Amino acid sequence: MTERITLSGPSDRTSDADRLPPARFAFDPQTWKEIAHLLANLPVALFGFTYVMTVMLTGLGLTVTVIGFPLLAAGLLGARQLGKMERARARVLLGVRVDEPSPLPLRGRGGFFAQLWMSLKDPVGWRTVLYDLIRLPWGIATFTITLTSLFVAWPVLPFIARGLTNADRAMVRGLLSPSEDLERRIAELESDRGVVVDTAAADLRRIERDLHDGAQARLVNLAMGLGLAKEKLLEGQADETVAAMVDEAHGEVKLALQELRDLARGIHPAVLTDRGLDAALSSVASRCTVPVKVTADLEARPAAAIEGIAYFTVSELLQNVSKHSGARSASVDVWQTDQRLLIQVWDDGRGGASLDGGTGMAGLADRLGAVDGLFVIDSPPGGPTVITAELPWRDRDRDGDRGARGEPASWR
Repeated sequence: MTERITLSGPSDRTSDADRLPPARFAFDPQTWKEIAHLLANLPVALFGFTYVMTVMLTGLGLTVTVIGFPLLAAGLLGARQLGKMERARARVLLGVRVDEPSPLPLRGRGGFFAQLWMSLKDPVGWRTVLYDLIRLPWGIATFTITLTSLFVAWPVLPFIARGLTNADRAMVRGLLSPSEDLERRIAELESDRGVVVDTAAADLRRIERDLHDGAQARLVNLAMGLGLAKEKLLEGQADETVAAMVDEAHGEVKLALQELRDLARGIHPAVLTDRGLDAALSSVASRCTVPVKVTADLEARPAAAIEGIAYFTVSELLQNVSKHSGARSASVDVWQTDQRLLIQVWDDGRGGASLDGGTGMAGLADRLGAVDGLFVIDSPPGGPTVITAELPWRDRDRDGDRGARGEPASWR
C-alpha cells in the first residue's frame, strides 16, 4: 500500500484541450454551445445576484447580532457551491477547464470560532460573490445581444458569440479558478501552524515530565543521601555505612548525568551540530535494535533547522523499526537533488505501516507538510517497508543556525 502526502502545484489553465477552433460563419456544435451559454447567462445571473443580495447582505447587516457572522459564513459556503456550478457550466458549454479549489479544512482543531474565522476569510467564497455581483449587468447585455442577433444578424452571430464568450471565459478563469492555488496554500498554512503549535506544546510538557520524573528526582535523592552522610560524618561515624552512602550517591550522580545527556540529545544532539547529518544518523542507527546501514551523499550541509527535522524524522522511523517491524535489517539513505533533501528508510519487516497505524506516521506527515515537505509510505503486508521523506533544501549560509536549538524540539 502506498500513501502520499503532498501539496498540489499550480494548475495548467491553458492546456490544448482548452483551445477552441476559430469561429466560422457555419454554425458548428461549439457555436450552438456558446449561444446556449449566452442565453442562459440572464437567468443564472439573476439567481446568483438574488442570492448574494439576500443572503450575503442579510448576513452583513446582522453582524451586530450573534447570528450575523455564522450566517455570513454560511453564505460564503453557499457562494462556493454557486461557483462550482458556474465552473461546470463553463466546462460543458465553453470548454473551460479549471481546477476545483480545495475545500476549507474544517477540522476539529481550533474549535468553532477558529472554523468560523477561516470561513469568513475564504477568498474563494468572496471572489464568487464578486463574480455574481458583476454578472447581472453582463448577463442582461449578453442575453439581449444574442437574442437580437438571432433575428437580425444571423450570419455574423458565430463571431459575436465567440467574442462574448471569450469575455465569459476570462471571468471564469480570473474569478472562479484556484488563482495558482493561493487559497489552497493559505488554508494549508493555517492548518500547519496549528500542528506546529500543538506539537511544540506537547514537547514542552514531555521535557517538563522527563525532568520532574527523571533527573530531578535523582538529584533530590542525591541531596538527601549526601545530607545523611554529612550528618554521620559530623557525628564521627566514618564507617562502612557512610562509605556505602557516598558510593550510592556517586551512582545517582552518574545516572542523573546520563538522563540529562539523553534529554539534551532529544532536544538537539551535539553530534548533529558539530559533525553534521551523516555522523548524527550513524549515531541514531547504532542505537537501533536491528543492523542499519547508513548512506549519506551530501556535498554540503543544509540549514540547521532542516538538519534537525531530518534527524528527528529518521530517529522516529528507526524507533518504529525497532518496536513494530520485526525486521532483521534496515537502511537509511540521504541525498540531495534539485534543491531538495531526500531521505529513504527501508526495512525487511512485516510491512503494513500506514498513517493511521498508531506509530506516529500521521504526526510525521503533518510536520513535514508544515515545511512544504513530502511523506510517502510504501508498505505492503509482508513487507518490505520503504518510507520516503522529502524536505526543502535551505542554504546554511543564508539561514544560518536559526532554529537550530529551538525548532527541532518539536520533532521528537
